[in-house]
Amino acid sequence: MARKVLVLEDESSIRSFIVINLTRAGYEVVEAESGEAALEMLKANPDARVALLDIMLPGIDGFEVCRRIRATNTRIGIIMLTARSQEMDKVTGLMTGADDYVTKPFSPAELTARVDALFRRAGGASPEQAGEIYQEPFLLNTRNRTLEKNGQRVKLTQVEYSIIKMFMENPGKALSREEILDTVWGRDYFGEVKIVDVNIRRLRLKIEDNAQNPTFINTVWGYGYKWGF
Repeated sequence: MARKVLVLEDESSIRSFIVINLTRAGYEVVEAESGEAALEMLKANPDARVALLDIMLPGIDGFEVCRRIRATNTRIGIIMLTARSQEMDKVTGLMTGADDYVTKPFSPAELTARVDALFRRAGGASPEQAGEIYQEPFLLNTRNRTLEKNGQRVKLTQVEYSIIKMFMENPGKALSREEILDTVWGRDYFGEVKIVDVNIRRLRLKIEDNAQNPTFINTVWGYGYKWGF
């Protein structure tokens, strides 16, 4: 399987830094300096497993690139590159379909660890054993890594799928944010635990009848979440 990563960054010095370090880590890197170019590059390189998207770009920004990628591709891992001061950008990026974010400036080790973790999840890991988990009204197919609600497919990113799988394997059990973070993102994850909250918010928009009054993913205040069966 190709270890291919798309890097969208308009500042050539930062892009070169990223490319050098990912190449050293064994990745094949496809470069783009505009959102439009990145979308074209992805069409030409459908085997890219992870995309690093800068937010501030000429033309269409990283959020819009993320939305357009997610409209047709739920399997690719997406990491947003954000400035330290852009707190809302992190949340917005995750809500538009990103799996993770890295705050500039970042170390080569941090960047590589984030890409490694997403690559494993976005098709780089060994396939799971066949099986289905059924909990009314949901059917989770662990071979195809798909979720249906009332017979209708719910489009999930690989991170969202991993969270749902963890919930459905632990019905009624209160899961801490840290436990979810370790299981889904990996114990070597460098980031903040609030990434769990943003992904839960995104999941609720997809699976709940009313995301403001959830019945499936319930909050356990001060602790984490519980699959409400």
